Amino acid sequence: MNTELTYLAWITAITAVMWVPYILDRAAVWGITDTVGYPDNPKPQSAWARRMKAAHANAVENLVIFAALVLVAHAANISNPATVFACALYFWARIVHWFAYTAAVPWARTLAFTGGFIAQMILAWQLVIH
Repeated sequence: MNTELTYLAWITAITAVMWVPYILDRAAVWGITDTVGYPDNPKPQSAWARRMKAAHANAVENLVIFAALVLVAHAANISNPATVFACALYFWARIVHWFAYTAAVPWARTLAFTGGFIAQMILAWQLVIH
């Protein structure tokens, strides 16, 4: 497995478990019965948990684009220092984004999101020029 696919596998696995902390908060705030049910008037979750849920949704939305680009590059046998850099940038940008969003660090969140977007554009550019 090449480096790009390794980064894709790791960020996919991490994205797959990003929901765990905010669901644990939901269980703590709502109780188990409401967590597994459909309460009419649920208590608001902790602010950090609401932000983490939004960060997770954003991670899933962006993972679709990143994964498609990495898989197309792999299928086209495109792997070079730029694609490796883009995948490393995307990986770390998304990790920082998740933590910064959860901790309500506005500039860090926005810069990390931008880093992930730039990584996607680097991958797209590598596909276009080959």
